[in-house]
Amino acid sequence: MKPNSQPVTRIDYCQYLLSSQINYTLTYFAEHSEKFSHDAVNRYLAGDQIRPRLVWENVKDQVVQTPEGYVIFDDTVADKNHSFKIELVRRQYSGNAHGLIKGIGVVTCVYVNPNLDQFWIIDYRIYDPDGDGKTKLDHVHDMLTNCVYQKQLQFRTVLMDTWYATKDAMLYIEQLGKVYCCPLKDNRQVDDSVGAAPYRRVDSLDWTRAERKHGKVIKIKGFPKDHKVKLFRVVLSTQRTDYVVTNDLAQNDTQATQQACGVRWKIEQFHRETKQLTGLEGCQCRKARIVRNHIGCAILVWVRLKQVAQETEQTVYKLKRGLLSDYMRQQLKSPTISMILA
Repeated sequence: MKPNSQPVTRIDYCQYLLSSQINYTLTYFAEHSEKFSHDAVNRYLAGDQIRPRLVWENVKDQVVQTPEGYVIFDDTVADKNHSFKIELVRRQYSGNAHGLIKGIGVVTCVYVNPNLDQFWIIDYRIYDPDGDGKTKLDHVHDMLTNCVYQKQLQFRTVLMDTWYATKDAMLYIEQLGKVYCCPLKDNRQVDDSVGAAPYRRVDSLDWTRAERKHGKVIKIKGFPKDHKVKLFRVVLSTQRTDYVVTNDLAQNDTQATQQACGVRWKIEQFHRETKQLTGLEGCQCRKARIVRNHIGCAILVWVRLKQVAQETEQTVYKLKRGLLSDYMRQQLKSPTISMILA
């Protein structure tokens, strides 16, 4: 242990994650700190209890709300494919890997102001069905309820991926008086014949020219008898076509629907930035409490980076990599290792 090692605080650990560029382990922190030992860092992470509400407390004054706002739900997997004894790790599907990997699931909620083209992380949950018995859908339900009743956010539309577009989720959004816009899986059974024909796969429906432009009213199998939604056929490329539904029956423009769905990529941007800039996947500790606190700190670091990026009109990548630029300037001015030639 280092002589006179001091206790580590939440600010200290977050500052480490913000400053480090490639390594986010406790050992690396201790090796580069004059004040903190490895044991001190470990004691902090094992003793703190970072909850999702702390993210909201840190970001709520930054969020610029609008009645036209979007709330987006999705999940990401912190890759732990080479880890064998880390708690919270389970085999689950990863969109980045396009298959099953070992990792820690994090369900996230992002708020988007389309008028400003800005977004903020406002909530998250760690996927731990063995610990709390909750599915990812349960977490989305809880976060959506929290958005409406606790946070009292202004928003109109909920965006989510096909995996979350279940009957219960969609009906609950309607119950809250909100609009949803989400793609359906290609094999979802629907009826566009008002009961005159059997249910069919959504990707087998016939489309007139007018329907391609303005959408069509359908019924999804399993929904209440008279429940109708609007379906749009959105061609993204020669290899991909999405079938997007909304409970906004007044919507009649496929292009506008596609643009609304495009807002959902803001949450993918958040996932990418946290993994690349905050070390969200970098913790190698085994205990669940330490892992939870590390993920919470990583998200808090992204909140701070995003705040400074907006204030300085830079990207979070430019901010983080700017720290390396400062190092380069210092080394060119006064190199630690001087170059010589034979």
